[in-house]
Amino acid sequence: MWTDVVDLRDFYNTTLGAVAQRMIRRAIRQTWPDVRAMNVLGIGFTTPYLGPFRPEASRVMAAMPAAQGVLHWPGETDGLTTLVEEFELPFADMSVDRVLLVHALECTENVRPMMREVWRVLSGGGRLIVVVPNRRGVWTRFERTPFGRGRPYSPRQLSQVLRENMFTPVQTRGALFTPPTASRLALTSAAAIEEIGERWFNGFSGVVITEATKQIYAGHTEAKKRARFVRVPQHSPDISTRG
Repeated sequence: MWTDVVDLRDFYNTTLGAVAQRMIRRAIRQTWPDVRAMNVLGIGFTTPYLGPFRPEASRVMAAMPAAQGVLHWPGETDGLTTLVEEFELPFADMSVDRVLLVHALECTENVRPMMREVWRVLSGGGRLIVVVPNRRGVWTRFERTPFGRGRPYSPRQLSQVLRENMFTPVQTRGALFTPPTASRLALTSAAAIEEIGERWFNGFSGVVITEATKQIYAGHTEAKKRARFVRVPQHSPDISTRG
């Protein structure tokens, strides 16, 4: 089930949401440190994470599924968001270099159609990042945050979904080791907690972040038919036609 876009906006406007945004955005940026002259597309609620790409990328777009809703972004310029059906994206084939999915895969009931659309619009050398709640993490146990809604994934389950939809996982990492608490001490220590979690407790992160490439298969040529030999009798009777 999709989380309403207003609820997502309100979460990221909280102190806890700001910390979550900062920790996840850092991991995404480390994965994609350079997107110069590239087209970057976010699907789901990705606007908290697309900002750092705008000064570099050739174009940045945010596609928000109709079941989730849409909000204007960014506030200071013409809108870069569009309302879409996740299984019918309004973009040309192989027109995007980077695709980011956040608050999307765990929410949709159309996993295969959505992922096939992502495959279609992604360029041959393009990259995909998927961010989903970690099944083993603490965040998925608290529905007051958007990471506690929808279907969580383990790193292995996410990799399996990607492979089933013609993507090859390249690397997987965790983020959001800070617990979903209002404790000021925990939130101000988020950077330190994140560093410790990445080093020693990677399996218990709040989210799983996997980068993948597009699988491109060569066309299958039709197999040649085997020659069929028919034994012909050496002495066949004459066949005549009577008038």
